[in-house]
Amino acid sequence: MKVAFVTDSGTGLSVDEVEKLGCFSVPLQISYDDVSLLENEDINVDQVYDLMEKGKMMKTSLAPLGKIEDLFNRLKNEGYDMIFAVPICKGLSGTIDAMEMTAKEVGINFDYFDNHVTAMVEKYMVVRAKELYEEGKSIDEIKQILSQICNSTNTLLVPNDLNHLRRGGRLTPFAATLGGLLKIKPILEINKKTNGKIDVLDKVRTMSKALDTTLEIMKKEIFGEGEGYSITVAHVVAEEAARALIEKYKAAFPKANYDLIKLVSVVGVHTGLGCLAIQYFKEL
Repeated sequence: MKVAFVTDSGTGLSVDEVEKLGCFSVPLQISYDDVSLLENEDINVDQVYDLMEKGKMMKTSLAPLGKIEDLFNRLKNEGYDMIFAVPICKGLSGTIDAMEMTAKEVGINFDYFDNHVTAMVEKYMVVRAKELYEEGKSIDEIKQILSQICNSTNTLLVPNDLNHLRRGGRLTPFAATLGGLLKIKPILEINKKTNGKIDVLDKVRTMSKALDTTLEIMKKEIFGEGEGYSITVAHVVAEEAARALIEKYKAAFPKANYDLIKLVSVVGVHTGLGCLAIQYFKEL
């Protein structure tokens, strides 16, 4: 059976970059001032964050249905029997439902795995799924393996601008104002436990305390010196702070694999400038 492995720009990659990995992708949408742009096609992460620094309020939405339909028709015409998708999670987007609906309309078999997050985990899982299939694993076996990865995955978010979250509808005006007055820094999480939705894990008084708390959380979830773990620190125009945070983690988990990236646009536009994100999982 010929299977196409499909994801979206939540991976942080363009359509062409994903195809170079042997998979397929559709772009999510970034919009502002009634203009909708395709993520990593019409607009890149640097341009998104530049607009945010200029005070633009950005919004996100799933890939255009026409883009999904065009891709699925193309895959069917190229002789693929099935699409296996690992896109941005259901808790953040309606992409999975749109893909499932489109596959029925096109007339191609469809299955998916909800990774309960996006970004590096999404990218790792879709590529790993393809590799496992090429090694002879069945789709059911692949989903079981991805589930093991998912069980070890967590994403922590430490936003710096509560007013941005308020303007984007993520916090009430009262909560944002109170947080600013008291210098409260929320630690947010998104994982399987939260069903792929951003939830508040903890609240502390300063950014320094918040970052120290993320390390304490990780120590409870990452075994030993971190061997076999992937740890990514992502930032929204806060590279210096992100580099310092990686050094803090390296002292605790010297055997883990590390990446420093700009937070993918579809998350960063909601968390605001200065946000730091930490994503970690056990590689298989």
